[in-house]
Amino acid sequence: MNAFLVIGIILSVGFILGQEFQRLGFPKIIGYLAAGVILNPQICPFVPDDITSRADLLQKIAIAFISFSIGGTIIFSDLKKLGKSMFSITILEAETTFFAITAGILLVAGFLPGVPKDAFFTAVIPLSLLLGALGSTTDPAAGLAVTHEYKAKGEVTSTILNVSAFDDVLGIINYSVAIVIAQAFITHQKFSFSSVMLVPLAIIAGSVALGAIMGFLFNRITKRFSRENEGLYFILILSFLTLCWGLADFSGAEEILSIMVMGMVVVNYSPSPEKIFRMLERYSEELIFLIFFTLSGMFFDLHSSLPAAILLVFFVIFRLIGKFTGVAIGATVAGSSGSVKKFTACGLVPYGGIVIGLALLTRQDPAFSQIGGILVNTVVGATIINEFAGPILVKKVLKAAGEIS
Repeated sequence: MNAFLVIGIILSVGFILGQEFQRLGFPKIIGYLAAGVILNPQICPFVPDDITSRADLLQKIAIAFISFSIGGTIIFSDLKKLGKSMFSITILEAETTFFAITAGILLVAGFLPGVPKDAFFTAVIPLSLLLGALGSTTDPAAGLAVTHEYKAKGEVTSTILNVSAFDDVLGIINYSVAIVIAQAFITHQKFSFSSVMLVPLAIIAGSVALGAIMGFLFNRITKRFSRENEGLYFILILSFLTLCWGLADFSGAEEILSIMVMGMVVVNYSPSPEKIFRMLERYSEELIFLIFFTLSGMFFDLHSSLPAAILLVFFVIFRLIGKFTGVAIGATVAGSSGSVKKFTACGLVPYGGIVIGLALLTRQDPAFSQIGGILVNTVVGATIINEFAGPILVKKVLKAAGEIS
């Protein structure tokens, strides 16, 4: 079938289900994910198997817009108010989750049917490390979508959004270190301080520098067009997002981190940040979330084996243990308010976004051919489960915290 027709059907079904789920009192992104699962090529014969690769550019543009909007939620004045609380919660919940998943998978993976018992060092340990790193993140897009949809505002909302955004930064750091160690186990290479620490740090530093430069250039240009209409702002944002992504890819920087930093620079130093981000929220955010979440639901392999399904269940459980334990410790250390201690962890359940792209990149590496398939299916399966439950929990806790009127 014609690719444009298929994409049109996918977006139309996603839009309809999103509206229906909203009418039933659920966040719209659940309807988008449901549409993606329903229109999976393994279910719908008219959807080609390579539709996700055909729509790769479309999804990357959606990720770029979401990353920019996530960066736009990190306002330095708000961070000063949250201060120690936000940083303590972010670091402790992310690293506790990394440890909980890695240790948990190490314990159970060797007992699963289908996992090679003689490949503990070349399969089980690398898989555990990568799942731990990828599981330490939170999907900020889900929280962003819910808070914007219901106009939530308050201490818990700010904490959830800022912790979710910085979770991606820590997730990239965890992943950069984990993939180097995993490769060393698979290829029997020797560890070195340079490969484990300096290379990931160089990538992160380069990404931050690129994003900052692009953000300041964007701000300089918008000063010249401060009286122009919003259409010009949209064209300029699209141009800079694609340019930043392309430069990051060309230079070996991390694309999503670079664009997040660009969003941070724009929201904190632009002469008209409210105009820019409100314009995005009004005119493009709905379409971007529709594209991203509907296409994400189509990555799930419905023919996955029993060991993969069991591993997925353990992954979700260990991730929840890590998130709730880490938030409890971090909030206690920081002396956070009772609302933050009570409600923040539920707001960090959403999962997906950046990790799907990282998992797919890992599968493309020949070194991970033995574990690439199960890694992607676990990540995508967990995304579907947590993105269905996550937005509902985010809405409930923000309402319970009195931040949704």
